[in-house]
Amino acid sequence: MAHADERPPVWVGHILMKTSRLTESWDFLTKIGLRPIELHGNVAVLELRGGTHLVLTRSDHVLPGPAPFDLMVDDLEKTHRLFTDVGLGPSPIQTGPIHRSFTVEDPSGQRITFNSSHASGKPV
Repeated sequence: MAHADERPPVWVGHILMKTSRLTESWDFLTKIGLRPIELHGNVAVLELRGGTHLVLTRSDHVLPGPAPFDLMVDDLEKTHRLFTDVGLGPSPIQTGPIHRSFTVEDPSGQRITFNSSHASGKPV
């Protein structure tokens, strides 16, 4: 028997990330699990779960540091092992007040945080 979808009726459509290394960031984000949609000129589009698109734009003014967003995964330890195995050099897993998390650095020097999930509700 199918369950009613208990998730909220809205979600993020697009998030933006600037990068000084568009092709390398595209390759990196594909490697960490985003679905490649389009890469051309100074823009790239990759898809996350739920249909959210990460839009990469080329910029010469990218400062190393935290990315402008964080990500969640269902199995943080498995994801950490996978990233270690493919040579992405994730930070150690830290335990915070809400999430357990680690970071990886994209080719333009931005650190993307991966959090344990606290999503609620059941998809159809």
